[in-house]
Amino acid sequence: MSTVDFKALIAAEIPAVSSVAQHLYHNGRLLADSAKTLGEYGVAEGDMIVLHTRGSSSSSGSPGAASGQQQQQAGAIRRQSGMDSEMIRLQVLGDPRLMNELRNSQPELAAAANDPEKFGEVFQLMERQRAEAEKQKQREIQMLNDDPFNIDAQRKIEELIRQEAVMENLQNALEHNPEAFGRVTMLYIPVEVNGTKVKAFVDSGAQETIMSPSCAETCGIMRLVDSRFAGIARGVGTAKILGRVHWAQIKIGSLFLVCSFTVMEGKGVGLLLGLDMLKRHQAVLDFKKGCLVIQDEEVQFLGESEIPKHDDDRGLEDEPTAEGSDGSKVGGRTGASIEPSITSTSAGFGPPSGDSSGAAPEQLESQHSAEAISQLEGLGFSRSQALAALNATGGDIDMAASLLFQ
Repeated sequence: MSTVDFKALIAAEIPAVSSVAQHLYHNGRLLADSAKTLGEYGVAEGDMIVLHTRGSSSSSGSPGAASGQQQQQAGAIRRQSGMDSEMIRLQVLGDPRLMNELRNSQPELAAAANDPEKFGEVFQLMERQRAEAEKQKQREIQMLNDDPFNIDAQRKIEELIRQEAVMENLQNALEHNPEAFGRVTMLYIPVEVNGTKVKAFVDSGAQETIMSPSCAETCGIMRLVDSRFAGIARGVGTAKILGRVHWAQIKIGSLFLVCSFTVMEGKGVGLLLGLDMLKRHQAVLDFKKGCLVIQDEEVQFLGESEIPKHDDDRGLEDEPTAEGSDGSKVGGRTGASIEPSITSTSAGFGPPSGDSSGAAPEQLESQHSAEAISQLEGLGFSRSQALAALNATGGDIDMAASLLFQ
């Protein structure tokens, strides 16, 4: 059916709406050419066509005159606002996702979505404010250009140009790459640790596989934690390391694999599969199939509804704090260092336990061979870090190196 015949059918069904007053939209695009068929516009079975009326056959004068007057008014509105507020309102009402985005970005506009007049007033007010801001910016640019040899003026002009480029870049992203503003679902897979089912977070950016103390208790492996590997992990935040479980069985799909865990406080994730685990078993992240592949075993990633929700999404506001081992304030939920201590060490672990933790470097050095210290220094660590690691591991060079690389 052609668009003009479709409009005639609508006018026959709704006598109050004449054909000339009808403006049809499909997926936000105006069906402007009446000679084209609906199929040529890409209208398929089950699609929705939005009817927007901008005039009425009952208006004074001929329908053509009424339609022309309405077209002039609509053109004036478009010239003033740049967009048709009523079309936007209809699109928002027909798309819950757009409505949700509008509530987050423009709550006042979203609240008036069910009232065409109020929506138009709010929309035009926003457009006038935007136009006024644009005029003000142009006036500032003109004032700056009046004194082109002023260094401060040139700097302001440069900043205005940069901001304009940023806004243009944002508009291009919104138009051509809107998915970049969506929330990315993190990767979780179902696993079993020591016979206990756990939802594991797959993180190829983490150096080691990490488990929370509560998850270790649930899985029954807390008794295997080696506290000699305790310390403080520093990165984006700060978290306390309780120790390390050197060997435990983990089931991924139908595979039973060996894994080691670093037990760490302050993180909302129960179990995090790090790069050490993924590389050891040559895992593949297949985003096309949406699964983790280990030894030809495909384990599907959990859907968004199955992913555990954590309190650390709320940020650092009103977060309880705990005293770190080096005197710093540590976030109770995120493990982020809030008030770092001035005397905190730069090593990746806290001061070792034992009577020698407060010993001077010379006393520590006398307990270990110069060869062991030089080997650790050759790996890129400082002398104080090498001495502290050797003291924490009883002089075992391999364990000290592993502890430093954490």
